[in-house]
Amino acid sequence: MTKGFFRISKFSGNSCDFAYIATCNYRHSLFPVTGVQQNFKSSYQMISEDNNRDAEVSGAVDTNIPENEQQVTTEITESKETKSPVQKSRGGWTLATILLANQGLATLAFFGVGVNLVLFLIRVLDQQNAAAANNVSKWTGTVYLFSLVGAFLSDSYWGRFLTCAIFQLILVLGLGLLSLSSWLYLIHPSGCGDGVTPCKPKSTMGVVIFYLSIYLIALGYGGHQPTIATFGADQFDETNPKQQSSKAAFFCYFYFALNVGSLFSNSILVYYEDKGFWTMGFLVSLGSAIVGLVSYLLAAPRYRYIKPSGNPLPRVAQVFVAAFRKWKVVPASPENLYEVEGSESAIKGSRKILHSKEIMFLDKAATITEMDQSGPNNPWRVCTVTQVEEAKCVLKMLPIWLCTIIYSVVFTQMASLFVEQGDVMEAHIGNFHLPAASMSIFDIFSVLICTGIYRHIVVPVSGRLSGNPKGLSELQRMGIGLIIGLLSMVAAGATEVARLKHVQPGQKVSSLSIFWQIPQYVLVGASEIFMYVGQLEFFNGQAPDGIKSLGSSLCMASISLGNYVSSLLVTIVMMITARGENPGWIPNNLNEGHLDRFYFLIAILTALDFVVYVFCAKRYKGINLQGPEQEMESVESPQEEVGINRV
Repeated sequence: MTKGFFRISKFSGNSCDFAYIATCNYRHSLFPVTGVQQNFKSSYQMISEDNNRDAEVSGAVDTNIPENEQQVTTEITESKETKSPVQKSRGGWTLATILLANQGLATLAFFGVGVNLVLFLIRVLDQQNAAAANNVSKWTGTVYLFSLVGAFLSDSYWGRFLTCAIFQLILVLGLGLLSLSSWLYLIHPSGCGDGVTPCKPKSTMGVVIFYLSIYLIALGYGGHQPTIATFGADQFDETNPKQQSSKAAFFCYFYFALNVGSLFSNSILVYYEDKGFWTMGFLVSLGSAIVGLVSYLLAAPRYRYIKPSGNPLPRVAQVFVAAFRKWKVVPASPENLYEVEGSESAIKGSRKILHSKEIMFLDKAATITEMDQSGPNNPWRVCTVTQVEEAKCVLKMLPIWLCTIIYSVVFTQMASLFVEQGDVMEAHIGNFHLPAASMSIFDIFSVLICTGIYRHIVVPVSGRLSGNPKGLSELQRMGIGLIIGLLSMVAAGATEVARLKHVQPGQKVSSLSIFWQIPQYVLVGASEIFMYVGQLEFFNGQAPDGIKSLGSSLCMASISLGNYVSSLLVTIVMMITARGENPGWIPNNLNEGHLDRFYFLIAILTALDFVVYVFCAKRYKGINLQGPEQEMESVESPQEEVGINRV
């Protein structure tokens, strides 16, 4: 099935019928080819094209919308003077801004549920502190785990547009079901769950619908999050030097939009939910999700679309199988490794990736043996250089990704233990009671302010000092984020030590003001700008074209595993510390525990993680992409600095 559209008025070059245009495009090889290899490559190309069923014309654009709308996306015309193809496409900052607004509205809807979920579980469902914190960590982890599902479907089959639309529909469904379940089953009597009025025992039906609804929300938001980030980046043509800088700025503004959306949830919605108006808060979240979905769909004809590249799992598996089949074969020299001819790779919709000197064992998969030349063409025996490099990219990113998980353990404390800590601190301003969850607005303000400081001060200054127009490289920013995250845990531990000193005998709430939590929230916010924005840029930039959404989802998957690790850490700590009459570090009554020690433990783990991260970052070498007209776009190895730079 053809998913792309081309208008070709005239084909300039070697004479051939239109049916053989794809074959003619392969007449020029990236590497010298002679003799049997020429015949092998020509026949193997046809197999590669069969494996990529939809790659009838290289560069086709998938829209996942009606065919008449596809025609406006990409059109090839011929210049009268140069007779070279000129690409016309939609997108740009106007469409990117619509997607930023969509992200803000979806985030408002999601955090309208997530930011106060731990208190909902404690007050409405009558769960204990440790159990509620664990349940929130597991739920949040599931949210970001679903990002891998969305990224896979986006890259492989549905394309970014359709994937975002479907998962937003699921988000709307989950929020509607949550609003209905809280109104009919959970919030009885009306206004309960405010910390004063207890709720009636819950029916099994109500609890089941509640958990079904929040996990639908997890699926909808999780699948939408990485795809919308990549779809927004797609609105810029990275082969255009001017739009390259716009693409880098987009990720910064993407995280900015995320925090603007959560600002309303973490301030106004949190206040009303804390007062027992849970259903109203969920309905506002539902309305925000609906507005975001409608505005997203209305702009459908104007987006810039990128064609999905097919399921990457068989491609990666083929590389490993082919390499192990040739265990005893000596890898060929780079110029003799197998690659299809022409400027397009065998992977549908993807640019070629140039050979790298890392993980040389996998080069066996692209080494042509006598058996390969004489036997039937088999993609499980011989892979292209681009296919091999795609597998290498995944392996090279894994150590960096693993080092970000501990930071996500730091980040997830804001939604659980920070809230529980604030709930037992003095939170009155006159007669006004400040909800503990609303303290996260200081995290949001920190993100918003630090975004401006970074874009307008740090980038220009560091750019002049380092010669890198981006300022600090992605890897450098992520390292700085780890350090600031470590400091936030130290601040949280120090606050808890002070809180315990101000506890009066027989009193649940400490006399220490909740505003002592501001430093820990501000530090977490500052660390996010360096860590999560750096992650988005790094994984999206280093992921091959065929798995761009998967690259973006690695950031979310890091948060997911961070939540699971946090939950596991709480469980282990309680198993070790809660023995005999000792209540443990995180008991139901925090005044009897040592939450400060738990924070300091996370700080120590973060310090150890930073050492490992620096080791991995210094040895990381980036992806080398073949640019237009045989030019090479590369990312230098950070041999002298923890960073990456594009040439």
